[in-house]
Amino acid sequence: MKTFISFCIQHRFLVIFGVLLVGALGVRAAHQLPIDAVPDVTNVQVQVLTTAPALGPIEVEQYITVPVETVMSGLPRVEQVRSLSRFGLSAVTIVFEEGTDIYFARQLVSERLADAREAIPEGYGSPELGPISSGLGEIYQFEVRGEPMCEPGQADTPDCYTLMELRTILDWYVSYQLRPLPGVVEVNAFGGELKTYEVQVDPDRLNALNLSLDDVFEALEDNNANAGGGYMVRSGEQRVVRGEGLITSLDDIRGVRVATGVDGTAIFVRDVATVSFAPMVRHGAATRDGRGEVVTGVVMMLLGANSGEVSDRVRARIDELATGLPEGVTIETYYDRSELVDRTVRTVAVNLIEGGILVVVVLLLLLGNLRGGLLVASVIPLSLLFTFISMRFFGVSGNLMSLGALDFGLIIDGAIVVVENVSRRLSETRARGRAVRGVVRDATAQVIRPVLFGTAIIMIVYIPILSLQGIEGKMFRPMAIAVLSALAAALVLAVTLVPAASTWLFRGGLSEKEPILARLARKAYEPLLGLVLRFRPVVVLIAVLIFVGGGWLASRMGAEFVPRLDEGAIALQAVRPPSVSLEESVAATTRIERVLLDAYPDEIDTIVSRTGRAEIATDPMGIEISDIYLILHPIEEWTRADSKVELVERIDATLAESIAGQNFSFSQPIELRTNELISGVRSDVAVNLYGPDFAELEKAGERVMRVLRSVDGAVDVNASQVAGLPAVRIVVDREAAGRYGINASEILDAVSAIGGRPVGTVFEGQRRFSLQVRLTEAARANPEVLRELLVSAPGGERVPLGQVAQVLLEEGPAVVSRESAQRRMTIQLNVRGRDLAGFVAEAQERVRAEANLPPGYFVTWGGQFENLQAATSRLALAVPLALLLIFLLLYTTFGSARPALIIYLNIPMAAVGGVLALWLRGMPFSISAAVGFIALSGIAVLNGVVMVSYIRDLQREGLSLMDATEKGARLRLRAVLMTALTDGIGFLPMAISTTAGAEVQRPLATVVIGGLVTATMLTLFVLPAVYSWLGGSALEDDDEDEIPADMEGVEA
Repeated sequence: MKTFISFCIQHRFLVIFGVLLVGALGVRAAHQLPIDAVPDVTNVQVQVLTTAPALGPIEVEQYITVPVETVMSGLPRVEQVRSLSRFGLSAVTIVFEEGTDIYFARQLVSERLADAREAIPEGYGSPELGPISSGLGEIYQFEVRGEPMCEPGQADTPDCYTLMELRTILDWYVSYQLRPLPGVVEVNAFGGELKTYEVQVDPDRLNALNLSLDDVFEALEDNNANAGGGYMVRSGEQRVVRGEGLITSLDDIRGVRVATGVDGTAIFVRDVATVSFAPMVRHGAATRDGRGEVVTGVVMMLLGANSGEVSDRVRARIDELATGLPEGVTIETYYDRSELVDRTVRTVAVNLIEGGILVVVVLLLLLGNLRGGLLVASVIPLSLLFTFISMRFFGVSGNLMSLGALDFGLIIDGAIVVVENVSRRLSETRARGRAVRGVVRDATAQVIRPVLFGTAIIMIVYIPILSLQGIEGKMFRPMAIAVLSALAAALVLAVTLVPAASTWLFRGGLSEKEPILARLARKAYEPLLGLVLRFRPVVVLIAVLIFVGGGWLASRMGAEFVPRLDEGAIALQAVRPPSVSLEESVAATTRIERVLLDAYPDEIDTIVSRTGRAEIATDPMGIEISDIYLILHPIEEWTRADSKVELVERIDATLAESIAGQNFSFSQPIELRTNELISGVRSDVAVNLYGPDFAELEKAGERVMRVLRSVDGAVDVNASQVAGLPAVRIVVDREAAGRYGINASEILDAVSAIGGRPVGTVFEGQRRFSLQVRLTEAARANPEVLRELLVSAPGGERVPLGQVAQVLLEEGPAVVSRESAQRRMTIQLNVRGRDLAGFVAEAQERVRAEANLPPGYFVTWGGQFENLQAATSRLALAVPLALLLIFLLLYTTFGSARPALIIYLNIPMAAVGGVLALWLRGMPFSISAAVGFIALSGIAVLNGVVMVSYIRDLQREGLSLMDATEKGARLRLRAVLMTALTDGIGFLPMAISTTAGAEVQRPLATVVIGGLVTATMLTLFVLPAVYSWLGGSALEDDDEDEIPADMEGVEA
C-alpha cells in the first residue's frame, strides 16, 4: 500500500487531473440524472382495460373479467391478479414480481390477450393494455378554458363555447401535439363531452310507420361507405376510380332512406328521428372552483422518464400551442409536478449545503488547521459528483431519499483520519520542503488500515437496507446506493487526492498548537473522567438503568410505515350512494368546491375535481365517487390553520356541517394514486373481506365497519359499495321469441339503442367521430315505452318488445371487486392521531372477537400497514446478520471477544439516545427511523474502536490497565468529539427543517443525532469504566494484525 501512496504523491498532478476528469463526468451525470420528489414505489404491474358500454357489473365480470383473469393467472412471475368490474368497464391489474422488466411483463400480457379476446363474446369489448406509467405518472394537468361559456343546454353558437367544442379542441389539437413529446406516454382527457353524430329515434314515429330499430341500423350502416374501383386507362392516362358514399354532415344523415312506405313514398331518417351533435354516454366529468363542468387534460409520463425534463417540454409546447387556439380559448395549468420537485430538491440542497458548512466549521475549530480543513472539505463535492455517476449507472433517480440522507460528516471521516495524522506527524518532525513527501507517505500508510476498517464498518451496516424489497426497497435502496457510493468515493479520495495534495499544501511545514475548543473540552473532561474511574460500579449501574428505561420507552412507542411527504395539496374523496346520477354527482361536487373556497380563501388556491372515470380508465371510479384536489397556498399565507393536519380537521368539520349524505376521506394526490396502484386501495389501512355471496358480504361488511369505527384513531371509514345500483333488466322470453322466429340477438340489438348503438364513423378531415343511434331521452327514461318498441320478425311482421322479453326493475351490485379469483369487499380507513401499528393490532383483535364472520368468509389486512410489516420482518433478519458480521470483523481484528463485546456496548446505548430523541419530538417508529438506527449502529461501534484500540496499545507499552485507560481516554477525546460532532452536525439541518420533503428525512436525522449524544457519552465515560474493570491485558490476546494505535479521527 505504501508503494501505491508513493505513486500518488510522486504523480500528484496526474492524480489531481484524474480527480478533475471524474468531477467533470460527475457534473455531466448530474445534469442527466432523473429528478423527482420521491422514488417511484409503484410495483411492476400491467393493466388490462376493456370497455363494454352496454354491460352491467355482473355481466362484465362473467363475460370479460373472469376470462381475462383466467388467461393471466398462469403467467410466469405473477404475484397477484386483481380486478374491478363496473358498469361498462373491466379493469384487471396483473402484478409481477419485483425485478421483472416492465416491457417483458407487458409482452407476456399482450401475448395472452389474444386468448382472452377469443373467450370474450363478440361485441362485448376488446381488452387493451393500459398506459405504461406509474403512480408518479400524472405530472402535468391543465384546463382548456373558453370565454364566454355557453349556458348548460344552450346550442353551440359563434358567441360562446360548449363543453363539446372545448373537448374537441383538447382531443384533436392539444393532445395531438403533446403526445409525440419524448417522455409523454399519454394525454388523458377528463371532463367535457365527446362529440358524436347522434340519431335520436322516436319510438312513437317508428311504431306509426311500422318500422323497427333494425331498419334504422341497417339503413345507416349501408349508406356510409366508400369503395375503390381500381383504375381505368384513357388516352394514355391512368385514372383512379373511387366511389364515395361516406356521410359527411348532419344533412347527409337526415337524407338517408330507411324504408319505402305502403304508398310508395320514401321514409327518411328525418321522418323517424332527430339528428344532431350529441355527447357520447359519459362515465365521468371534471369541475373546477365551483364554476361547474370543465375540460381538463392529464399528461402521463413514461415510466422511468425525468419528470422535470418532461414537465419543461410540456410547458414549452403548451406555450407554443396558445398561439393556435381559437379566440377566447386558453390553456390554464393547475398542477405541475416540477413545482413539488423543485421544492423538494431545494430542501435537499439547503440541508446538504448547511450541513456541509457546519461540518467544515466544526472541523476547523477542532483541527485548528485551515489548509487541512479545506482539503478535507474538498472531499465533500468531489465524492458527491462521483455519487452522481454511480446513481446514473445503477438507474437511481435524484430525490428526497437518494440524496437527502447523505451526511457529509460521515463521508469525510476517512479524510479526517489522514489529514489529522499527516498534520500531527508534520508538527512533530518539523519537516520542510521535499522531506514533507516522506512524512506524508508514512503518515498516510500508518492509518490506511483504520481508514479501510472504519469505512468497511459503515458500509456493512447499510447492507440490510439493500435487502429491502417491495415498496420499502424502492424507497430506501436508492439511499443506500447513494451513501455507499459516496463512502467509496471518499475512501478513494482519502488515499489518493488527500496525500497528493498534502505534499503541496503542507510543504512549508506545520506547528503543533492545540486548538482552543479542543483545549477547553479536555480541561472539562479530565476531572469528570477521574470521578468515573473512581466510582465505576455507580457509572455502570446508571448506564444499565438508562438502557432499561430506553427499552421501556421503546416498547410504548407507536409505529408507522413512513412519514407523509407534504405534497402541498389535499386529495379529498367524496363517496355517494351508487344510485346517484352523473349530473347529481357533478352538482354535489360543485357545491363542495364553493363551500370550501368560501370558507378557506387564504388556504386554498384552486380546487379541481374528477367525478367517475376518464377516457382512459386507469383509475376505474364509479360516477358516485369524486376525487377533489385542493391545491393550497403557501402555509405562510394561511389564517385559519397552523398546519396541514389542522386544516384537514377544519375542512372535515366544515363539510360535516354543510354537506349531507356523503362520506369523505382525506389523502394527497400522489399518495392517493400510488396507494391505489400498489394495493388497489387508497387508504392507510384496508380490510379485505372475501366471500361468494354479495348479500352476505354486505352484511358481514357492515358488522366489520361498526367494529372499526369504534376503534380509537379510525377516520374516513368507507366500504366499496357492493350493492345499491338500480338496474332495468330486459330478459328474453325464449319461448315467446321462438314462436315468432326472433333470435335473442335481434332483441338485444334493440336494447343497445338505449345506451347508444354505434353504426359507423363520420370523418371531418383527420378527425373522426362516432355515428350512433339512440332512443329519445323520454323513451330511455320510461320502461313502458321500451315494452312498445317493435322488433322485426323473419316474416316481416313487427312484434312489441314486451311480447318477447320481460322488462324488470331491480337493484344490483355497483361494482364487483375480485382478488386471486375470489370476490371481495374492501373497507378502507385512515388513521389519525395514533400510530398505525398500534391501531391495527387493536383493530385486528376487535374484529376477530366481535365481527362474527360466517363460515367461508375471511378478512385480510393491507394498505400501508402491510408495507410496514414486510419491511420490519425483513430488517429483523438482515440487521442482526450485519451486526454479527461487524462483531466478527472486530473479533478478527482484536483477536479477542472481550474488547469486541465492550465496544458493542455502544450499540444499545446509541439506540437509547435515538429512542429518547424520537419520544421527545413526538415521532413514532418508522422505516425512516429504522434506517437511522442502522446508520447509527456503525457510527457507534467506531466510537468504541477509537478508544479501545489506543488503550490496548498503551497497555502493550507497559502501562497498567487503569493508567492505560485513563491516558487513552484523555488523548482520544479530540478524535471522539471531532467525528461525533461532524457526523451529528451534518444531520442537524435535516432534523430541524420544515420545508417540503423534510417529513421523511426528519426521523432519520433525529435518531442519528440523539443516538450520537448517548453513544459519545458512553464512549467517554461508561466505556473507560467498563474497560478498566473488565478489559484485561492486551498482551494476553495480542495479535500482529490488530488495528494500529493511531486511530485519532476515526469515526466516533
